[in-house]
Amino acid sequence: MDSHALATDSDACYLALKARDARFDGCFFTGVSSTGIYCRPVCRVRTPKRENCRFFQLAAQAEQAGFRPCLRCRPELAPRQFLPGAAVAPAWSMQDASSILALQAAARMDAPPASDAQPLTIRRVADQLGISDRHLRRIFEAQFGVSPLQYLQTRRLLNAKQLLTDTLLPINRVAEMSGFTSVRAFNAAFDQHYGLNPTQLRRSARPDSVTAKGGGIQLRLAYRPPYDAQAMLRFLAQRQICGLEVITPEHGSLAKTMALRHGAALITGWVQARFDEARCQVALQVSESLSEVLPEVITRVRALLDLDADPQAINHALLADFPDSDGLRVPGTLDGFELAVRAVLGQQITVTAARTLADRLVARFGDPIETPVAGLNRLFPGAATLAAASGDDLGTLGIVKTRQAAILALASAVAEGQLCLQAGADLSTTLRQLQALPGIGDWTAQYIAMRALRWPDAFPAGDVALHKALGVMGQPRSAQAALAASHPWQPWRAYAAVRAWASLAGGANPHWKPD
Repeated sequence: MDSHALATDSDACYLALKARDARFDGCFFTGVSSTGIYCRPVCRVRTPKRENCRFFQLAAQAEQAGFRPCLRCRPELAPRQFLPGAAVAPAWSMQDASSILALQAAARMDAPPASDAQPLTIRRVADQLGISDRHLRRIFEAQFGVSPLQYLQTRRLLNAKQLLTDTLLPINRVAEMSGFTSVRAFNAAFDQHYGLNPTQLRRSARPDSVTAKGGGIQLRLAYRPPYDAQAMLRFLAQRQICGLEVITPEHGSLAKTMALRHGAALITGWVQARFDEARCQVALQVSESLSEVLPEVITRVRALLDLDADPQAINHALLADFPDSDGLRVPGTLDGFELAVRAVLGQQITVTAARTLADRLVARFGDPIETPVAGLNRLFPGAATLAAASGDDLGTLGIVKTRQAAILALASAVAEGQLCLQAGADLSTTLRQLQALPGIGDWTAQYIAMRALRWPDAFPAGDVALHKALGVMGQPRSAQAALAASHPWQPWRAYAAVRAWASLAGGANPHWKPD
C-alpha cells in the first residue's frame, strides 16, 4: 500500500504499528488515548490496544487533538514528509493548485529558521507563495485539517525538543533557533503543549546524548528503508576531494567540512555520519563550532544523504521498469555552490579527471581548517573567493577556458546574491539563471537541480550515459527520445535517472555521470 494512502487507513496503520515497520516512519503518528502520548510507528514500547489508538498523518494533528510527543521514540526524529524541492512532485500531491500550494507552505515551514533575524510568520509564508494569508489558512486547513499556525507551532516545538535533548545550548538560543520571538513565548508554548518546561525536558535527557566521543554534538537521523547505503557511499567516495571529505564505504561512514553563512558571520566546522542500518538511522556527529546553525546542518545532511525520500511512493512509479533498485537514492550536497562548481568541472570528462581538478581547486583556494578526523583539513572555496580569481589562476590548475568562464560567472552570481542554489529556491527561475551563464547548458542545470535544488523530477535528457541505458543511443534526437521515455516516471525522474545509470554497471553501484 502507498505510504500516504496508509495514513488514512486505520487498520493498515495498526498493522504497521504492530510490525514496527520503518518503511512508514514519519508517514503517520499514533495517539494512544490511555497515555495521552503520540508515537512513531517504530516506537519500541509495548503495542497499545487497537481501541486505544488514533492515527494522524501529521504530528500537528496529534498535538491539536491533545497528545504529547513520546520521549522514547521522539517524533521529532522521524523522516520528513514535505520537502522544499519536492513540493510539487509527489504523485499523491498532484491534485490541484490549492493542494500544491498547501504542500509548498508545509515545506517552507519545515525548513530551519533563516538567519536574517526575521521570524517566519504565516503572512510571510503566504507572501512567498504569492497568496493572501487568509487564502493560505483556508487551503491549508482543507488539506491537512490543522491551521498553518498550528503546523508551524508544532514544527518549532519539535525542533526545540531535539535541540534541548541533544545539545547543551542555552535555553534562549534554543528558543531563537527554533523560531520563537522570546524565551517567555517559548516557555509558555512548551508548557501549554507538553505540560513541562524546557529545563525539565533537558534534565530528563541522557547525559551521554549531548557529547560524542572525540568532541562535538551527537545526533541521530532516521530514514525509511530500503536504503542502499553502500551505493550512496561508493558514489560519494569515487568523487571525494582530498582534505574536504573522508569517505569509507567499508565502515559505512563519511566525514566532511562545511561552512555556513549566519547573518554576517561565516561559521565553519565538520560533520561525521555513520549508517546504522539495523536501526534505519544515521549517527551524526557535528563539531561544536556549528552549534549555532545546527538546524541548518541537520537539514543539509538529510539532503546530502536523501534521508527524507519515500521509497514506497517512488517505487510505485519506478520499480516495474527498474527492478532490484529500490534502495537507491539521489545524492545531494551540503553546499549548492560547491556542487555547481563540481558539476562544471565534470563536464565531458571522466570522474577521475574531474576529481583531480577539484583536488587542485580546493588545495589552491580552500582555507585550512583543523578537525579531529585524519585527512579532513580543507574547506571548499567560497563564491566570493572564486569570483575574485582570474582566468589565469584557474588555468594553471588545468581548467580549460570555457569552464573558467562558467566558474567565474557562477561564483559572481552567487556571491552577489543573484543566484540561490539551495532546496526551496524557485525552480524555473534558477534553471533559467543557470542556463544564462556561459558554459552551463541543460545537462548541467538539470544535474544541479537534481542534487542541489533537490528537485525529484530533474532529468538530464541530454546525458549520453542515460541514452545508452534507455536504449536511445544514436537516434537522431536522442534527448527528445529520452524525454519521451521518461514521461511514465514523473514526478520521480531524478530517481529514474539514478536507476538507469545504475543499470549500466549491472547493479546498485552506479558509475554515474561525473561531477
